[in-house]
This record gives sequence, structure tokens and C-alpha cells, in this order.
Amino acid sequence: MKLIRRFLIIIAVLIMSSLLLAGCWDQVEIEDRALVLGLSIDAASPEQMAQEEKVTHLNEDHLPKEFITVTAQIAVPGRVPLGPGSGSSSGGSKTSPVWVVTVVGHTLDDAMNNLQQQIADPRYLVHLRVIIISEEIARGRMEELNDYLRRNPEIRRRTWLLVSEGKASVFMDVDPPLQRVPTLYILSMMEKAVTSGKFPRDYLGTFWSADSKLGQSAYLPYVALRNKENILINGLAYFSGNQMVNTTKPLEIGAFMAVQGIDPGGYSTLFTTKNMGIVMIKTNRRFTKVSSTIQDGKPCLVYELFLEGDLDEHFDSKKPVNSSAALHEIELEFNEQIQGVVDGLIRHTQTDHSDIFGMGEIIRARHPQYWKQHIHEKKDWEEIYGGIQVEAKLHMHLRRVGLKDR
Repeated sequence: MKLIRRFLIIIAVLIMSSLLLAGCWDQVEIEDRALVLGLSIDAASPEQMAQEEKVTHLNEDHLPKEFITVTAQIAVPGRVPLGPGSGSSSGGSKTSPVWVVTVVGHTLDDAMNNLQQQIADPRYLVHLRVIIISEEIARGRMEELNDYLRRNPEIRRRTWLLVSEGKASVFMDVDPPLQRVPTLYILSMMEKAVTSGKFPRDYLGTFWSADSKLGQSAYLPYVALRNKENILINGLAYFSGNQMVNTTKPLEIGAFMAVQGIDPGGYSTLFTTKNMGIVMIKTNRRFTKVSSTIQDGKPCLVYELFLEGDLDEHFDSKKPVNSSAALHEIELEFNEQIQGVVDGLIRHTQTDHSDIFGMGEIIRARHPQYWKQHIHEKKDWEEIYGGIQVEAKLHMHLRRVGLKDR
């Protein structure tokens, strides 16, 4: 009798527990969500300020006087192409797979609430893959932007955050021939830039990680629009004190990746040698060794950069590269000229007190006593970084020179 009673109790518990396993009671179909694929954030013009919809407040007496413009790229259900063969629509007409909506607000959260007031379905940011901010926002309102994005659980850490040369909103209206969805094209461009050695892997989470470290400053991709369709990776936008302070040139991205020892190599360098004419060298591999010391109470770092590359092009056929001596001469010329690029990049970041290389983290790990004595917060290291001694030594080895006539 007791066994039967226990058996019945177990059955009752299992039946009651099964009621808690139902996972569809609060489901929302994907067609009933407003899937935001991309966002752009700009400072609002006076004309745009007048168009603000007061959804979260009645008056503006105690609110910030600055406004921002947020442009959202929302996927239209059934129109987003799922593969290469789904790019054309019936009848030859071109129907946009995204809906672009622009709103104005005092803060990013205020603007997102204004956006929700203008669309029927609830906004959904889990599929947000690209956020583009204007240089003006990056130089002045990054703290507010990071606060909202970090608090929102829908924001992925693998989202790309980019800084635009001009207005960020123009990137939401680009129409690249290779991809019908502009955001997916930008995403593909950045991911392929990483795999081809054109840019380091710098997701939103990576940016936040560098920004939170005491011994490293953050950086972001700096992009520009050319001919209304071509998106150019125009350099690095680097930060100090939680705001953007300067940018680099495109070739200096390769110099930065060489200092960091990031593989693969993807940049080619065109330069003139003394005896061999004009040549083009492509870097394929990078390897870096770092040594550090404390001299006269200041950190000193030495970077040994080992590069492997190819001789891609030689413009002067009258001076053939047909000996190891000629090849070695090109290597030495490359080391001398590119070392100037690396030294210039380091010097500029020191002037701007932005340690994007993470040299402070090296000092923090290897010289803890010095760190504890001198560094108490991030701005202490950013100030010291401007005066430390950094030496870079390049060693290029050319493995391939192409076909020979004999």
C-alpha cells in the first residue's frame, strides 16, 4: 500500500512539473518583431531637433540641450535574401529588403523609445550586427553611448562598432551591388578584412575590454564612404579618456598589426629603393618579441618585429633583382622606411596619450612594483605613456620574388 502511495505521489509530481516545462506560452513570432540590423548615430542639426517626438517627457527644462539622430535599418519579413540566388525580385522590380527609419532624441534610449512609437512591432536588437557613429559623437558622447549598450542584454559583444568620417546615417542608405542588405555588406566587409589581414578583430566587446583596462586604450575602425557605394576602411580611430582623440592612415593599420604581431599580414607597401628602383612588398606573416625594463624610473620597451613577405612588383626592369645581395638590399630599404611608419604611429599615439598597443598591460604584468607605485587609475598611465621610451626594430625576410626569365 505504501509503495502504491509513493508511486502515485511521484506520478503527481511529474505531472505538475511537466506544466512548468511548456516554453511557448509567451512566444512572439519572428514576423511580429522589428528586427533592427544596423544603427547609425549622429549629432542632430537644428532642423532635426525641431522634429523630435516627445514620447518620454513633456518639457525639456531639465534635459540635455544636445540631440542625437538615430537611423535604424529594419529587416522587412520575406524580403531579406537567404542566399546568392534570391537577390532578384519578380518582374525585374527592385524592392528594398530593409526599412530605414530616422528618429531624434536627447539620449540613445530616448531615441529608441521614439523609434518604438513609430513602428508597430516591438523592436528587437539581438540581430543588430553593425553600429556606426559619427566622429562628432565619438569625440564627445561615447560615455552615454557605452552606458546604454552595456545595459541592454540584447546587444551582442560580437557587434561591430564603427566610426564614420562624416555623417553616419549615409551608411544606412548605401546600395552595394554585391549585397542587397547594406548592413550585411558592411558586416561581411569587416569580417573579410580580419581574415585577409587588413584589420584586427575589434568587436564591440573587444573595444569595451580595452576601454576598461588600466594599461590600454581602445580603438575602432574608421570608415569613409566613396562614390555613394564604396566603403573605405580609412584607418583606426583611437581613444583617450573615453573619447576619440585622433585617427591613423590606412597603411598605419598594418604598422599597428605588426607591432601587435597579428597574423595574417595583408598590407602591401610601395616605396623607392636607392639602387633597385620602385618596388612593391606584400607582408604575409608577422611575429613580435617584446622586452621591457625600468630605466631611471621610466618604462622602456623594445619591439622586435619579424616579417615575412613577397616581392610583388618591380617597376624598373633595367635593374633586375637577380641576386641575394639585391634582395637583401630591398629588405634593408623596407626595414628603414617602414620603421619610420611604425615610429611615427607610436609617437603620434604618445602625443595623444592613447596606448592602443597595450604597453601598459605589459608593464603591469612584468613590473608590478612600479605599477603599484605609480599607477592608480587609467589616466595615470595615459599620462606616463606620453613620455616612455619605445624602440622598434624591423626584420623583413622576402621568401618569394616571382618567376625568373632564366
